[in-house]
Parts: sequence; structure tokens; C-alpha cells
Amino acid sequence: MTPEIDAVRALEVLDSRGDPTVRVTVESAGRFTVPAGASTGSHEASERRDGGDRYGGRGVREAVAAVEGEIAGAVVGRAVDDQAGLDAALRDLDGTDDLRRLGANAVLGVSGAALRTAARVAGRPLYAHVARLAGDDESVNVNDLARTDISVPMPMINVVSGGLHAGGGVPIQDVLVVPVGAPDYPTALEWAWEVRRAVRERIVADGHRPLVADEGGFSPPSVERPADAFELVRDGIAGAGFDPGAGGDLALAVDVAATHFHDPERGAYDLGDGDPLAPEAMVERALEWVERYPIVSVEDPLAESDWAAWARFRERAPDDLQVLGDDLLVTDPERLDRALDRGAANAVLVKPNQAGTVTRALAVCRRALAAGCNPVVSARSGETCDATIADLAVGTGAGQIKVGSLARSERLAKYNRLLAIDDATDAPLARFEAPPGPGSR
Repeated sequence: MTPEIDAVRALEVLDSRGDPTVRVTVESAGRFTVPAGASTGSHEASERRDGGDRYGGRGVREAVAAVEGEIAGAVVGRAVDDQAGLDAALRDLDGTDDLRRLGANAVLGVSGAALRTAARVAGRPLYAHVARLAGDDESVNVNDLARTDISVPMPMINVVSGGLHAGGGVPIQDVLVVPVGAPDYPTALEWAWEVRRAVRERIVADGHRPLVADEGGFSPPSVERPADAFELVRDGIAGAGFDPGAGGDLALAVDVAATHFHDPERGAYDLGDGDPLAPEAMVERALEWVERYPIVSVEDPLAESDWAAWARFRERAPDDLQVLGDDLLVTDPERLDRALDRGAANAVLVKPNQAGTVTRALAVCRRALAAGCNPVVSARSGETCDATIADLAVGTGAGQIKVGSLARSERLAKYNRLLAIDDATDAPLARFEAPPGPGSR
């Protein structure tokens, strides 16, 4: 007999920034806590916040009430293992494109809790249950914990932060390391730790405190320009005894988050180091970074609405550069299709709370992989110790994960979950490789 959902409970809890978020429990077996972003795209699914005076208007009691009231009334009695049917019912119940009526934080909380409940009821590890939903059960035994045909995703690890993640400083959001030459996942983390330590020592030697931003990346006052951030991390790689570059040990990735220093009325980008840049000049600037520094992945080099500039950047970028869309694509299948048709990106960041349901996030992963586009599963700046996205990255075969720095428990929960999967399965570390050619499909 197929287990049914017999109860749904919700609770207002706090995320890693101390802001309220929603935790949902289904059948007392599966629990999911919803993350929240600071650097959010205008096209992503919409959170429900209370407004008023509590927590500066960011309370989520209304979303909690929606879970325990209207949503519970619609999902209690449904089969717990029918993820697609459940998620479709949740979207129909809300009735809006962006889930603004009930709140994406309420809807995703139920969707994620049901996912975890179904895996537990079936006696499967969560990544194996995700693989089944992603259509992977035709060729493997998803009940076998010692699967060897899966891989642990290549981590993109935050080292220096600016933008909205740091509340100021350098305008670009994050500079990360990618352990492209690591032989396995534990070594990848160890190498990144060595680089982070070398960067920390450099910051302290320069007379600054090693202050960290939302995702654990350093945000020193000495980093005022993007070049400062790139050089600090590049020198940290070399200072830790590694070879920086795509063919070396560790390379750089950058989250530009250009939407947040873009003026849509003027069509200009303000990096704070001179006159604002027209779109073509911003394309040139980002290409200069790629030419000068060992960068293998560039996220959101242009604004979420600047489709033409995205296509120009992708056309002129090296074929082996990963051009990663976040604010542009917001884990939306239709926007992903548009980007692929226009040759604007060859990788998509996958954030379940942008999509609003597990099913929609899985659909983006499937669509990307089928089109020769890299899915990169990602955390948010406002996180919790919920490690679901680690299993999501493994189960979908995404190949890459972006969690934050090697600091703060909400980040380490994901890295540690991947260590456990690595230990249980002997799964290899996925290799980093950008899809060749502009708009590869």
C-alpha cells in the first residue's frame, strides 16, 4: 500500500543570517528548511513575508499558516511518493506564476519535506531517491548504497566576497576556487582549505581582520576593485603551493552578480572604479578578467534583462569558459530554453527556492543536461543546516555544486554530507568541463 501524507506541520525558524524562514515536516518523517537569497533575481519564485514590525517585516508566520491551513488541506491523503503530482497540485492551488499567493517558501517547504519523507519511507538514501525521480533508475539499482556509477559534484568554493553578500566593498559578489586537478572529493576540500588559509594569512599580514560575509568568504577592506579580489585568490593558490589555472590544480570562478550594479534606465554598469560602463564595455571588462586571470567560470557577467549583451559575451568568450546564468535564468525551464536558443549561456545555476518546487528544479537539471548545458546546484546566502541540495546534486548528476566557503555550519553541512556520500559509495569526483562552443545544444 502506498503511504499517504497524513499530517503537515510548519514552524518559523531562523536562517544563517538570523532572518526567519520556514521549516516543514511531513508525516514526522521528512523535514525540509527553506533557504533565502540576498542577491535575488526579479523573475524567481516569490517568498511570502509578513511585513509589519516583526523581524523588520521579514517574519514568515503567514507562510507557516498557509502550510498548516490551505496547503495541508490539499495534500493530506495524497501519495507521498508522487512528487510530480504533489508539486503540480501545489502550483495549481497557488494559482500564480511565481507562487506569490501562498508563498514559494511555503510551497517549497512542503515539496522538499515530501521528497525527504518519500526517500525515508522507501528506505533509500536521498540521492538515490532523487536519481529515481530524475529517471536514472533504468540503468542502476537505486536501493544499492554502494553505487559506483554516480559522481560527487566538483565544488566551487567561495574565498572572497563582495556585493550584497558583504554589504559593500568590491562590487562583484564572489571569487571562488575550483579544484579542477583534484583526484577525489576529500582532496578537493583539502586543497581549497589550504588556499583559504593562505588568503587569510595574507589578509592578516596586511594588517586587516579576516572578516567574513554571508557565505563565509573573506571581505577585507584592502579589496576595493575586482582585480584586487582576483589577485588575492590567485596568489593564495600559488602561496599554498598549487598551480593556478584550468590545466593546473585550482582555477578561479567569479560570480559577478552584475544585475546589482546595473542601472536599467541608463543601461550602464557601475563598478565604482571610473565612469559607468555601457553594455559593450562591460562585456569587454569581463573578457579582460578572463584573459588576465585563471578563470574557468563566470556567473552573471551581465544583468538579468540584458539578453543581447549576454549573447555577445558568450559569442566572444573562449569556447572552454563556463558562462553561468543565475539571475538571468532563475531555475526556470522557459528562460533556460531562451538562453540556449540565443547562445547566451552554457551553464545554469539550480536553486530549488527559485523554482518553487523540487519537480521544477529537477526539470531544469534534466533540460540542461539534455542540451549539453552544465547544471550547477547552488545554496543561497541565507542558508540552514539542511543538506538536501548535496543529495540533489549527486542524484541529478549535476556535476558541480556551489555552497559557499569552508566556514559556517550551514555551509559545512553540505560539504560534510558529500563527504559521507563519497565514503559510502567510492564515487569519483566529477571533472570540470565547460560545454564547447557558443550556445552548445
